[in-house]
Amino acid sequence: MEPFPIAGAPEPVKPPKPAKTPPPPGKRILPPKPLQAIIVVGGFVALLFVIEGIDTVLGGALDRNGIYPRVLDEWDNMLWAPLLHSGWDHLTANAVPLLVLGLLATSGGMRQFLGVVAVIWLFGGFGTFLIGRDAVHLGASGLVFGFLTFLLVRGIFARSLPQILIAVGVFALYGYALWGVLPTNEHISWEGHLFGAIGGMVAAWMVGRSLRPSTPAVA
Repeated sequence: MEPFPIAGAPEPVKPPKPAKTPPPPGKRILPPKPLQAIIVVGGFVALLFVIEGIDTVLGGALDRNGIYPRVLDEWDNMLWAPLLHSGWDHLTANAVPLLVLGLLATSGGMRQFLGVVAVIWLFGGFGTFLIGRDAVHLGASGLVFGFLTFLLVRGIFARSLPQILIAVGVFALYGYALWGVLPTNEHISWEGHLFGAIGGMVAAWMVGRSLRPSTPAVA
């Protein structure tokens, strides 16, 4: 016979289920705050259209602030060149991949994303400034190529299968664009593409490195 429950006896307490440990920022595939990611990336793309509208009104005067390789008086143009475009066709060609790839690159959180942007921006600008051919280099395509390579290789550095699967999808959509790092068209800044792509790989390596436990240095 089974014992009758004793009136007033406390219910047995079930141990709580252990909470699932969320993946570290370097291994996430979706942004932790999607609305914030859309506002930041979409806002940046919208800013590019505003700047191009101002440039159109000024008759293209802003385009003079592109990168002039090895001209030291114009070194600071490395900071402005990704914000400028040579026309609406140039901008619209960059806008959609910049929006798509940029949103995917926010999966590590906004702080990490801004670091990735900074690395790509600096590598793309400085590399073009050093070895670019004598022309005015401008446009956000260096960022596009940086986001592309960042997404393609970060899963390898982070040892994350979901991110590798995302990379396969990204390659299927935009892998053809990697030909743009080669000097196939004299009117396209392949130098900006190349160094932006290198910046994306460096950023991916840095994200993967941040996942490994650090060893304290002894002074």
